[in-house]
Amino acid sequence: MKKAVIKSGGKQYVVAEGDTLEVELLNDEKKTASFTPLMVIDGNTTSVGTPEVAGATVTADVTEADIQKEKVTSIRFKAKKRVNKKRGHRQHKSVLKIKKISTN
Repeated sequence: MKKAVIKSGGKQYVVAEGDTLEVELLNDEKKTASFTPLMVIDGNTTSVGTPEVAGATVTADVTEADIQKEKVTSIRFKAKKRVNKKRGHRQHKSVLKIKKISTN
């Protein structure tokens, strides 16, 4: 089974063909995304790139383009000072389904 390490949104993910993963929001409105892997594992052989593996690509289908995760709230509170502040944030994500890992 082929596995690869890809980089998206400043984070690295280990993926295999057929995997589904959530990544940071992709700016392009395309239905497919292509990544150059940092490392490819193919059975007993491992190819490590410097910084990327030359000639290898990982293609993925964008199944959901812009979804929002659950809200994360943060609270700032100071006792006896009448200071309290509540903030919330919802992160935008894209859902990818890995279609093919190809090496040359």
